[in-house]
Amino acid sequence: MAGEDSGDQLGAKLIRSLRELAPRPIEFGGVGGDAMAAEGFHSLFPLDDVAVMGYLPVLARLRTLLRRIRQTVADIVAARPDVLVIIDSPGFTHAVAKRVRKAAPGIPIVDYVSPSVWAWRPWRAAGMRPFIDHVMALLPFEPEAHRRLNGPACTYVGHPLIERLSELRPDPGEITLRERRPWQLVILPGSRRSEIERLMPVFGEALKRVRAHLGPVEAVLPAVSRHRSLIERLSAAWDSPVDVVHGEQAKLEAFRRARAALAASGTVTLELALSGVPMVVAYKVSRIEEAVARRLIQVPTIVLPNLILGENAMPEFIQAECTAEALADALVPLVEGGEARSAQVQALERIDGLMRLSDGDQPSLSAARIVLASIEP
Repeated sequence: MAGEDSGDQLGAKLIRSLRELAPRPIEFGGVGGDAMAAEGFHSLFPLDDVAVMGYLPVLARLRTLLRRIRQTVADIVAARPDVLVIIDSPGFTHAVAKRVRKAAPGIPIVDYVSPSVWAWRPWRAAGMRPFIDHVMALLPFEPEAHRRLNGPACTYVGHPLIERLSELRPDPGEITLRERRPWQLVILPGSRRSEIERLMPVFGEALKRVRAHLGPVEAVLPAVSRHRSLIERLSAAWDSPVDVVHGEQAKLEAFRRARAALAASGTVTLELALSGVPMVVAYKVSRIEEAVARRLIQVPTIVLPNLILGENAMPEFIQAECTAEALADALVPLVEGGEARSAQVQALERIDGLMRLSDGDQPSLSAARIVLASIEP
C-alpha cells in the first residue's frame, strides 16, 4: 500500500524483487500507482485520491481520505493477506495499519520507509510498536534511532538511489567537464510550489553575485515538471540568465557535469552527494511553520548527507540566514577550488561506504527478504 508517487516507485521495485525471491507465486493487492500497475498490480482506487500533503489540502479532501481509509481497511481484513506492506505516507498508511491491527491482529505489518522520528516528534517511534512489526529504513542511522526511541524492530535496507549510481556518477569525460571553464553550476529550488516561490528570487540574486565574482559560469536549473511554467516565469525575471531543462535524464546529466550546486534541502541533496557534487543548501518556510519547527525539530542539521556523515560538511542557510549574499559567499570557494572544496569532496567520498549494504545486496532485494521473512511458514 503506497500513498504517493515515490512510494509507488518503491512498491514496483519491491514487487519485482518479491517475485524473484519467493519460492511460490505471489498475488498482490492494495493501493498503488502507475509504476506498480506496470507490474500487474491492480489498485483499489486511483493513488491521487490519497496523495495529499499539507494541512489545508488534507482538510479539503478529508471526507475522501476517510472514505478511502475505511475502504482499504475493509479490503485488507476481508482478504487476510499473508503480510501487509505499507510504504511511506504515514498520514494515510499508518491510519490504515492501526485499524487493520485492531480488526485482524494476525496479519504481519511491515513499514517500508521510516517516518522521520529522529528529526521531529520522536514519540512516534514508540507509538508505532503496537501496529508495526518491522520497519525497513532507507537511511543508515535510522535503526539506531528506533532502538534509542523504543520503536519497532528496524533494519537498514538501503536507499533506492544506490541502485542508480551508474546514472548519477560522471564518466571520465564528464569529470573533465567539471574542471573546465566555464564552470557549470546546477540550481535546484525545490519540488513544492511554496519552496520554489520563496527560494527562486534569492537563488537568482545569488547567481548574479557568483558571476560578478567569478566571471562566466553556466547555470542549469532542472525544473520539476508539474511546476515548469512557474519556474520558467520566475527565472525569466532574473538579471542573470539560467538554462532551464526538463526531464529526469537532463537533470542527471546536469548533476554529472556540475562543478557545484545550490539546492533546497530535500532528497535532491542526497542525489547530489552520490554524484560527488559539492553543494550549498538553503531552505525557507513561512513564519508559522518556522515557529512550529523550532519547537519540534530534534536534529542539528536538515541536510540528509550531513545526517549520514554525522557532521555539517555541507553548509546550510535556513530562514533569515538564507540570503543571496550568504549563499554566494559559500558557493564561490566551492566553484573556485581550494580548502573548502577539497574538504567537502572528501566528505562526499565517505557517503558511499556509509550507504552501501554490507552484503552488497540491492535495496529492493534486501527489502523483499525482510517481507518474506515476516510471513509465517
